[in-house]
Amino acid sequence: MTISSERKREIAQQFGKDERDTGNTRVQVALLTERINHLTDHLRLQRKDHHSRRGLLMLVGRRRRLLQYLQRHDLEGYRTLIKDLGLRK
Repeated sequence: MTISSERKREIAQQFGKDERDTGNTRVQVALLTERINHLTDHLRLQRKDHHSRRGLLMLVGRRRRLLQYLQRHDLEGYRTLIKDLGLRK
């Protein structure tokens, strides 16, 4: 199940400048976190779904790379983002 467009707009408005600012690194990390949380819940119920598990691992890697980029270029934005999303680093 993908994220609905209304939910994407809400996330973009919360973490970006406006609801159309989906290219912002902070918005991309927030959208990936939403998808990761959804897949994690799915895999708790469907333990043998290895295809989705591989997709989850790829999403986590992409989010990690974006967070490293954000940490190098905007340290304060990085700190507020991981605090807002509840990520541990």
